[in-house]
Amino acid sequence: MLLRLVCFVSVLMVTVATAQARDVKVFAAASLSEAMAEVGAAFSQQSKHRIKLVLAGSSTLARQIEAGADADIFLSADESWMNYLAERKLVDRLSQRRLLTNSLVLVMPVTQQKVVKIEADGQWLTQLVSGRIAVGDPAHVPVGKYAMSALKALGAWPVARKRLATALDTRAALALVERGEAVAGIVYSTDAQASHGVAVAGRFPEATSPQISYPIARMVHATHEAALAAYAFICSPKAGRIFRQHGFGPE
Repeated sequence: MLLRLVCFVSVLMVTVATAQARDVKVFAAASLSEAMAEVGAAFSQQSKHRIKLVLAGSSTLARQIEAGADADIFLSADESWMNYLAERKLVDRLSQRRLLTNSLVLVMPVTQQKVVKIEADGQWLTQLVSGRIAVGDPAHVPVGKYAMSALKALGAWPVARKRLATALDTRAALALVERGEAVAGIVYSTDAQASHGVAVAGRFPEATSPQISYPIARMVHATHEAALAAYAFICSPKAGRIFRQHGFGPE
């Protein structure tokens, strides 16, 4: 009898513990794919909760959240889409903060790599063979907006815009270069670091590059313990070290 009671209590304790465990849905910009996967794995090692990643372009994710997608945390690749949700009172303003930084690079297929010195006269574009330059759509995608801003500052926008092959997010643009469907691409430096199919041909000068900032925030409804724990971990020094290993800078 006593043995059966002990077994019943043990099963009950396991059931309760399992019931308390919860998936935390983190909507994160596509450029964070590898880094957030590692952060999520590290979080699960110290918590009963798990991070469930939804990865896409920041604009796509923001629109999904606006439409009612069940997100707990949003990690955007720019301030504008975070503010878009904040203006609609969908994110907790007190949790909104800048978390990471990045930079822009010009990449080429690894089999066709060359060094391109990106300067303000726009002549560097003539060093690229004829063909398309892949980039996220400047009308919606953060990396595309950053690229457009940098190209305008360099005086290269009028020529470059005629050669652009726009994509839904930075990883889709990267894939075009990896497959040789674009002669070059403008992506984040972290994308280039994550790919074996491209090589960095040039780096956009800091003086003409926009500040690339990744903000994070919890959704207004995400006040449960799992969401609070995941948010705290993503903002922690331990996660910061993982982000730096993947090439992201601290804010």
